[in-house]
Amino acid sequence: MLLKTNLCGMKLKNPLILASGIIGVTKASLKSAADSGAGAVTIKSISRERRKGHEPPIIATEGDVMINAVGYSNPGIEEAKMEFLRLSEVGVPVIASIIGKDAGEFAWMAKNFLPGEFSAVELPLSCPHTPGYGMLAGQGTPGATLEITKVVKKQTKLPVIVKLSPNIQALGDVAKAAEKAGADAINMGNTVGPGMFIDPKARKPVLTFGFGGLSGPAIKAIAVRCVYDVYKAVKIPVIGTGGVATGTDAAEMLMAGASAVGIGSAVHYRDVAVFGKIAKELSALMKDEGFSSVKEMIGIAHE
Repeated sequence: MLLKTNLCGMKLKNPLILASGIIGVTKASLKSAADSGAGAVTIKSISRERRKGHEPPIIATEGDVMINAVGYSNPGIEEAKMEFLRLSEVGVPVIASIIGKDAGEFAWMAKNFLPGEFSAVELPLSCPHTPGYGMLAGQGTPGATLEITKVVKKQTKLPVIVKLSPNIQALGDVAKAAEKAGADAINMGNTVGPGMFIDPKARKPVLTFGFGGLSGPAIKAIAVRCVYDVYKAVKIPVIGTGGVATGTDAAEMLMAGASAVGIGSAVHYRDVAVFGKIAKELSALMKDEGFSSVKEMIGIAHE
């Protein structure tokens, strides 16, 4: 009872959401996250056509920093439609994630991919390392955010979550544009950077693509600040994503203004059982601090 919450009409057993692109490639992987304790799960982003993505290596870590340049590898809409059937079997709300090169392609994806079994749809306008998409396609501006959100809202009755980048300077303006266009929530955020590791022996970048987005515990302070800023800018719910690996981290996000908390790279650092571990840690912290519900914690740092 302590951790139960509601997000855009979705009833969650706890506020922890599997972030897109981590292990949500198949329905079985979504169920694995749900079984380990996630309150909701997000699929890996799907495009109209199959995408191979960048050549490996696509992920590298150094301590608390992870960089990745996956390149939106995915099977494309037709195969994804077959994979993500009977989503009630996952056991928790499933959030779709769709990408497009422009507003027209986002609209097409929303119209042709979203079956009734999804509980919401996420629009990542924030990828820092895939040419033609996200930040490299200019989708992180107020104008582009407004246009893309509007066309998707016309094509679906599902709650629309707009995923923003921590790299945006005028973050409040972009969040307000999403809200004005009808977004039901903001996912704040995505990877930071991009950044680069260089192998001194090979004398070249570690990732084949060269650079990638930064994630991991090292970016948490930036992510918390972004959530704090967006909470002040809009009235719609915020999902706080970035660097969360413990129950204390999750509490920081909630207190900064998040209504739910995205969990991504922590799956690498603490394995897929991380959802149950964080939920247990968060519950213990809430009891110690006298909180009886998640709602009581949301935005308390602003008081």
